[in-house]
Amino acid sequence: MGQPIVTLITGADKGIGFQTARELGQLEQVIVIGARNQRKGLSAADALQNMGIEASFVQLDVTSQAQITQAAVTINDRYGYLSVLINNAGVAMDNHQAASDMPTAIMRKDFDVNFFGVVDVIQAMLPLLKKADSARIINVSSNMGSLSLAAAPESQFYGVNSLGYQASKAAVNFATISFSKELIDTSITVNSVNPGWTATEFGGRASDAPTPAGMQTVTEGAAQIVKVASDPTFTANGSFTENAGTIQW
Repeated sequence: MGQPIVTLITGADKGIGFQTARELGQLEQVIVIGARNQRKGLSAADALQNMGIEASFVQLDVTSQAQITQAAVTINDRYGYLSVLINNAGVAMDNHQAASDMPTAIMRKDFDVNFFGVVDVIQAMLPLLKKADSARIINVSSNMGSLSLAAAPESQFYGVNSLGYQASKAAVNFATISFSKELIDTSITVNSVNPGWTATEFGGRASDAPTPAGMQTVTEGAAQIVKVASDPTFTANGSFTENAGTIQW
């Protein structure tokens, strides 16, 4: 028997993060719910426990270095290592404003969570990931962060204006490349995943809003993240994938 798989998911109290936690927990991974809101995080962990899943909660606002540091200490005290890190926490603040009108103060909020938060969490958790038999880092990115898709006139994203969000996700992809190269000689892989347009409250969408044509279920949105986090045949390092396959950077 090897080590139990211990998985930290940021922003896991709802949406794709919670669905990912539930599915990985059902695959017998030990789940650590990382959430900014203590009440919601504890409630999510309780819900998983009621399903028979081993789960716990850590307070984790990815913009707080103190909380990130404490989360790493807590995970080390509880488990001694970390097998999977899923950087799921994210925001979309720009509301499709034109780049010429987009306040940089809003862009900084996108970057604080989507990019700097990801890098800070990876850096803090790396010592724990290195103590696992093998480990995986999964950065939840977006097809809206693909430079290739944004620049192609035939792409559905060619006319999209979300400079702060898109640039922050492009930066996440660059972080994936950078960390994957740095860790290539270790047992840690680093990959980006696009969950796709999913029926959650992300970006301010109302939970009871009608589901537009083409919007995925939360199960579909979590599918590739779950695969990369659990499938022993998925051995890629430095990749950018979605349910349909590989995405251009």
